[in-house]
Amino acid sequence: MRKPIIAGNWKMNKTAEEAKALIKYLIPLVSDADNVDVIVCPPFVNLAAAAEVLSGSNIKLGAQNMHFEKSGAYTGEVSADMLLAYGVKYVILGHSERRQYFGETDEGVNKKVKVALQAGLVPIVCVGETLEERESGITSEIVCKQTKLALLGLSAEEVKGVVLAYEPIWAIGTGKTATADDANDTIGAIRNAVKEVFGDDAAQSIRIQYGGSMKPANASELMAKPEIDGGLIGGAALKAEDFSKIVKF
Repeated sequence: MRKPIIAGNWKMNKTAEEAKALIKYLIPLVSDADNVDVIVCPPFVNLAAAAEVLSGSNIKLGAQNMHFEKSGAYTGEVSADMLLAYGVKYVILGHSERRQYFGETDEGVNKKVKVALQAGLVPIVCVGETLEERESGITSEIVCKQTKLALLGLSAEEVKGVVLAYEPIWAIGTGKTATADDANDTIGAIRNAVKEVFGDDAAQSIRIQYGGSMKPANASELMAKPEIDGGLIGGAALKAEDFSKIVKF
C-alpha cells in the first residue's frame, strides 16, 4: 500500500506571523493523522518561522521551488542546501505556474529533480495539461511526456523516492475539478508511463497526487480512487479547518 500524501502549496500567501498562526491552528487538527504524510509548503521567507512552529509535530516542511545549482549568480533563487538548513524535507518542482510565468522547462525540472534527490529532498514533481490540450484529446500524451522527461536519467530505485502531482492547468484556482474518474484515469496513464521506463515495481511504489481544486467536498471521492495517492492542495491549504478535513479524507 502506498501511504497517502497531502501537501499544502501556500503559493505567494501569508506573512511570517500569519504562517505561524495558521500552523499553530493546524497542528492539533491533524495530530492524529498517522496514516498520512502531511506537508506544508510556505513561501521561502516563511520557512524559518514555519520550521520553528512545526518542531515536534507530525507535519513536514516543504518548499515551493529550488535551483539546480549549489550557489552562484542566480538572483532571487535558493539552493537545496539552503532549504535543508531550515529543515525542509520536500520541494515542489515544475509547478504549472512556474512553467507558465517563469519559463521553466522540462529540462530544467529534470535537473532540479536530480539535485533534490542527491541532497536528500523529496521532489514533488508537477505535470498537467492546458484546457486546449485537454479538449484536443492529448492529455495522456502531454502528461506522460512531461513525466518521462522529468524522470530522465534516474534509476528505478530513485524514482521510488519521487512524488508526482497531476495538476490539470485548467483546474488550478478556477474552482473546476477533473471528475474523480478522469483524474484516476490520467494518473493511471502517468503510472503506466513510469512502468514503461522504470518497471512495474517503481510504478507501483511511486506516489501520485491529484492537484487542481481538491477541497473537503470532493477529497473523499478523489482519494477513494485506486490510482490517486494524495493531493497537492492550493486554496484550501490556507484554511486550517479545510486542509485538516482533506487530510482526514
